[in-house]
Amino acid sequence: MRRVSKIAAAGVATAALALSVAACGSSTTDDNSSSSSSSSSGGSSSSGGAKSKGVGIAYDVGGRGDHSFNDSAARGLDKADKELGLESKELTAANGETDSDREQRLDSMAAAGYNPVIAVGYTYGPALTKIAKKYPNTTFGIVDSVVDLPNVDSMVFATEQSSYLAGVAAALKTKSGKVGFIGGVQNALIGTFDAGFAQGVKDTKPNVQVTREYLYKNDPRGFNDAASAAGKAQGMLDKGIDVIYTAAGLSGDGSIQKVAGKSGAWAIGVDSDQYQDPALAKYQKSILTSAIKNVDVAVYDLINSVDKDKKPKVGTNTYNLANNGVSLATSGNFISDIQSQLDTAKQKIVSGQVKVSSTP
Repeated sequence: MRRVSKIAAAGVATAALALSVAACGSSTTDDNSSSSSSSSSGGSSSSGGAKSKGVGIAYDVGGRGDHSFNDSAARGLDKADKELGLESKELTAANGETDSDREQRLDSMAAAGYNPVIAVGYTYGPALTKIAKKYPNTTFGIVDSVVDLPNVDSMVFATEQSSYLAGVAAALKTKSGKVGFIGGVQNALIGTFDAGFAQGVKDTKPNVQVTREYLYKNDPRGFNDAASAAGKAQGMLDKGIDVIYTAAGLSGDGSIQKVAGKSGAWAIGVDSDQYQDPALAKYQKSILTSAIKNVDVAVYDLINSVDKDKKPKVGTNTYNLANNGVSLATSGNFISDIQSQLDTAKQKIVSGQVKVSSTP
């Protein structure tokens, strides 16, 4: 089957969903699929025993093309599509959505027969909990959240560990003795990036000053506001901070752009290897490294387990440094001179000698 990509502020597959999303001021996606999407009025199964139509994936704000978190998930989908020949449907959340909006997005895909249905981002937690109960014969996946249901693969990542290595790199590369962290939203998840980074810096060079800034207190717009991130980054640069690590999805583009405009400053990317992203190519020389979260691996593993008629991968599955679920990018060779220190730090974490905090 051919894969049909859906990329928009918010996609819809049913009239009800269209009305809901339109009320939020979002746009819809066109459905160019060659196969029809049959909705089920009952909630006991995904498609009445019919073969799965393929994969349904619901991105968080920013969607495919965010050069970060969502793009990592998209790479896993693309790999599965190429190797398994699956049709897929991609829908994306918009700023200002409610749990009801997310429920309808997931429901539309499950009702149409997509299996698995994957929610990218912790914001889908409450919605997926409700919809997964409604469709017990459909396998669901969720990134960065735990939903304790028998048909859900909860994909969680030890982002504090990769962030720790980013902190080690920042401490060894700063010339001013001042480094910064910018988080998209001030919550427990982004706090793991903050905590790991700060600990990595302090364990490496205790005298290096760490400045923390957040774009929003509790609003997912923090992952889709490059202008705000650019403002925070500029403020840090003006204070002499010369290494900035930004964990804010698409917002991170703004931070990277500002860092690239400052001679001698370094940006640290997140989730994807941002040095390798074509959209950020002109800033490559300023991207020191990226703290990678291999969402693509987790997404592919789940899709493959369902497609091959194996036992679907469910339960809570943790990705960390030990199993290469998180890592630090080496693209550009900007950290080659400190690789031995980074390798030592990684080994200490894997062995348990260093315990990385997940709380700032």
